[in-house]
Amino acid sequence: MIKFTGTTASMVTSITQGVKVSVETFFQADYSRKGEFVFAYRITIENKSEFTVQLMRRHWRIYDGIGVWRDVEGEGVVGETPIIAPGHLHQYVSGCHLIAPMGKMKGTYLMLRTGDGSYFDVLIPEFQMIAPFLLN
Repeated sequence: MIKFTGTTASMVTSITQGVKVSVETFFQADYSRKGEFVFAYRITIENKSEFTVQLMRRHWRIYDGIGVWRDVEGEGVVGETPIIAPGHLHQYVSGCHLIAPMGKMKGTYLMLRTGDGSYFDVLIPEFQMIAPFLLN
């Protein structure tokens, strides 16, 4: 079970073509140990456009505090390709394992406008993951 305690970063937000993406991060101390630091993030996607959209794919660039990065790409988010009508939102929670107690992520969602079949990328704003003990 993911606990949403110990928020390590303020919420970050971006808007691309009327789709607002907000991210909150949480350090998961109960699941972390030396050499493996676990963070959860909650993403809220709000459709502020006049078109119904569907989230088709995601692409993440994950930077670990030790200077390495990796790309993660795939269909949808947490097993879903949600359809978001104008004025509605979709929220999900996922997580990331890092070798260092800090890192950051950023990325894009590939969205489909269901009305005309056009695709566009939505920016996922860069967010930091920092274990609270580093902030003392």
